[in-house]
Amino acid sequence: MATTDTGHVVATAGSTDPAKPLVVLLHGRGSNERDIIGLADHLPEGPAYAAVRAPIAEGGGYAWFANRGIGRPTVESLAETMAWFRTWLDAAAPAGRPVVLVGFSGGAAFAGGLLLADPSRFAGAAILYGTLPFDAGVPVTPARLAGVPVFVAHGEQDRVIPADLLQRTWDYLHGESGAAVSSRRDPGGHGITGQTLAELGGWIAGLPLLRAE
Repeated sequence: MATTDTGHVVATAGSTDPAKPLVVLLHGRGSNERDIIGLADHLPEGPAYAAVRAPIAEGGGYAWFANRGIGRPTVESLAETMAWFRTWLDAAAPAGRPVVLVGFSGGAAFAGGLLLADPSRFAGAAILYGTLPFDAGVPVTPARLAGVPVFVAHGEQDRVIPADLLQRTWDYLHGESGAAVSSRRDPGGHGITGQTLAELGGWIAGLPLLRAE
């Protein structure tokens, strides 16, 4: 199901109970909400799932931000689109409803920006085959994500995201960020494999705020 609300196009799956935890799926650059909502069929039952269409038309699909190169959002664009997204999120998930972000590629950078901007807002975030938005106006400081559950998966043969950004993301999340990290280095390239999807599902099912359900 897809709905439009004040400029937000959203595909949904899973629970329709507005009190259930919400898992937000964020698609990659040039894709759309319909492409990524299918992941919900392979993820745990119980939560509500929502895939939001990014606001910038690009390449026959949509993008989350203007960039200075692959994986490098501009400060102004990222701030603008994060604010746009938060207007939807704060209506869909008022305070007290757990929210988990799952972003792929460009959606991973966007999820990372949201998480770094407001770590306490989210019950966890999955950064899949992408980079955090370094040098883009969000804090990347020591202990910024202290205790926050983060799942990160990278493809060892990824030729889309610059290798230096992938490594910087991996090092920050496993090191000074302070996040509670679960991770997977996939032997493949720039795409979600079945094994990564299975591990992502296990990670979501094991999140403390979801287990409490």
